[in-house]
Amino acid sequence: MSSQAPAAAIEPAFARRAQYVRAARYAAGILVLAALYVGAAKLGQALRYTGSVSAVWPPAGLGIGALYLFGLRWWPGIFLGEIVVNAELLLGSASLPALSLAGQQTGNMAEIVVGAIILRRLIGRGAALDRASEVAGMLVALGTATALSATVGTLSMRIGGVIGTHEVARFWRTWWLGDTAGALVVLPLLLAWAKAPLASWRRLYTIEGALLIGAVTALAMLAVLGGAPLTYMVFPALIWAAFRFGPSGATLAVTIIALLTIGITADNLGLFAKQPIDQRALSTQLYILVAALTALFFGAAVSERERAAKQLATAKQNEGSRALEERHRIARDLHDSVSQSLFSALLETRAAQNALVRDDPSRLRHALPEIGELIRSAQSEMRALIFELDRGPDGRGLVAAVSDLARTVSEREHLPIHVRGPTGALDISPRAQVELFAIGREALANVVKHAHATEAWIHITADDGWVSMQVRDDGRGFASTIEPTGHFGLDSMRSRAQEIGAILEFEGGSGRGTVVQVHVPPDGGLPIGT
Repeated sequence: MSSQAPAAAIEPAFARRAQYVRAARYAAGILVLAALYVGAAKLGQALRYTGSVSAVWPPAGLGIGALYLFGLRWWPGIFLGEIVVNAELLLGSASLPALSLAGQQTGNMAEIVVGAIILRRLIGRGAALDRASEVAGMLVALGTATALSATVGTLSMRIGGVIGTHEVARFWRTWWLGDTAGALVVLPLLLAWAKAPLASWRRLYTIEGALLIGAVTALAMLAVLGGAPLTYMVFPALIWAAFRFGPSGATLAVTIIALLTIGITADNLGLFAKQPIDQRALSTQLYILVAALTALFFGAAVSERERAAKQLATAKQNEGSRALEERHRIARDLHDSVSQSLFSALLETRAAQNALVRDDPSRLRHALPEIGELIRSAQSEMRALIFELDRGPDGRGLVAAVSDLARTVSEREHLPIHVRGPTGALDISPRAQVELFAIGREALANVVKHAHATEAWIHITADDGWVSMQVRDDGRGFASTIEPTGHFGLDSMRSRAQEIGAILEFEGGSGRGTVVQVHVPPDGGLPIGT
C-alpha cells in the first residue's frame, strides 16, 4: 500500500502540471497574436482616410491567416488586439463614439472569423496558393468577409454621426477596398510561406534572390516617386519573382511594394500623395490590389506548369517501368519448355551440319525430322501460350478459366486433366486470380513437358477466406526429394506467388508424381509490404 499511494498521488500532479503548461502556452500565444495584430494596425493607420478607416488594413489578412492556419480557438488574440486598437481610438485626440467603435469591433471580428471559415471551406487546409483555384477561392473568401466588415463598420459610423449620409457609399468603398488590399498583402504571404518556410528561404537565399529583392525595391520606389507612366515599372519585377520563385517569391515582392508605397505616400511623397485624400486612398488601394492579383495568379500559373511538367516526367518514367515490367512478364511466361525446344533444335541442326561434312546420310535422315519436330513443338507451344494469355480469368472466374485451359491442353496433348472447384465467386482480388491462373498454366506446361504423366488433376478450394489451388500428376516426379531449382518456369511460379503474398509448395519424388500447391491468404492480391 505504501508503494502504491505515492504513485497514485504523482499521476494527478503530472496531469495538473501538463494542464498548466498548456494553459500558459495558450495564453502566451494569445498575447503574441494580439501584439502582432496591434503592430499590423499601427502600420495600416499610417495612411488613414478619415475617422478610423485606413487606406490599407493589414490586420484583416493577419487575423484571417492566423485562424486559418492555427484554428478558430485563437480568436481571443484577435479580440484582445481589437480592444487595444479601439481603446486608442476612443481615448485619442480625435476620439470616436463608443457605440461606433463597438460596431467597428463587431464587424472586424465577424470579418476575421467568417473569412477563416469560408477560406477553409473553399481551399481546404494547408493551401500554398500554388493553384489558380486556390487564389480564386481566397479572393471569394476575402471579398465576402471584408464586405461584411465594411457594411457593419459603415453603419456604425453613420449611427454614431462620424460620417454623413452622403458619405456612406464612398466610406463603404474605402473600407472594403482597404481591408481587401491589406488582406491580399498579408494573407498570401502567410499561406505561401507557412507550408515550407525553410525551403522558401533557401530558394531565395541566392544571388538571384538578392538581385530580385533589390530590383523590386528600386522599381517600387521609382514607380511611386516618379510620374504616372512609371507606375508600371514594378510589374516586370513581379513577373520575375513569380516566374522564378513561385508563390513565396511573388508574395514577398508584393509585400515589399505595399510597404514602400504606403510609407512613401504616408510621408506626403510620390505620385499618390499629390492627389486629394479620397483619391489618394483609392489610387493606393487599386495599385496594391492590381499588383497583388497579378503576382498571385502568375505565381499560381507557374506552379501549375511546374507541377504538370513533373507529373508528365513521372508518367513517362512509370510508363517505361511498366513497359519493362511487361517485357519481364512476357519473358517469364515464355517458360523453359520453349527455350529447351529451340536449344535442342540448334543442337540437331549442328548435328545435321556435321553429318553433311562427314557424308553420313543416315545421321542426316535422323536429324532433319527431329529438327522439324522440335520447331513444330516450339511453334505449337508459343501459339498455345499466346492463346492462353488471352483467356485469363477476367469476367469468368478462376475455376471457369482453369477448366477451359485444362480442356485445351487435354485435347492438344491427349492428357486427361480433371478440374474441381467451387461454383461460386472466390473471395480474392482479380489480380490474385490472374496470378493463380498463370501458376496453373505453368504447372500444366511442366506436367506436359517433363512429367511423362498419364493423368493430371487441378483442385481449387476456398476455406476461411483462404483460396488454394493444387496441380497434381502421376508422372515420374523429381529426381530427388529436394525441391527443384534452376528452372525458369518454377522461378516464374515463385515470383507470381510472391507478388500476391501467397504460399507456394512443391511435393514429389522419383516415381511418385508431382504436387504443386499455392495458398492465397484472405484479402490476397496485394504485394508483400503494402
